[in-house]
Amino acid sequence: MSVNALSAANAYRNQLKLQDEIGDALPQEETSKSSFFDLLKEGAQSAIDTQYKAEATKMEAITGKVDLADLVTSVNNAELSLNTVIAVRDKIIGAYQDIIRMPM
Repeated sequence: MSVNALSAANAYRNQLKLQDEIGDALPQEETSKSSFFDLLKEGAQSAIDTQYKAEATKMEAITGKVDLADLVTSVNNAELSLNTVIAVRDKIIGAYQDIIRMPM
């Protein structure tokens, strides 16, 4: 069975709907819990911001406004955030594939 990003997103969305339906039936506590989606969204936005900051630092380095050490640090942070996003993506896809393989 081939797994693509769209089918993984649809399965995740369906699971969220089921959780919402179950959650509506249970008594709610007044807490400020963030959902898994919110956590992923914040992480992705942080990674995007890091990439933009690295690009801006590169442009400033070309004009001589930034020290070489700051440039290397910025590029290293961008690379680290990209590797983290890739690792999380791979884990999510792996978990989805494990769920698909589960017997019914």
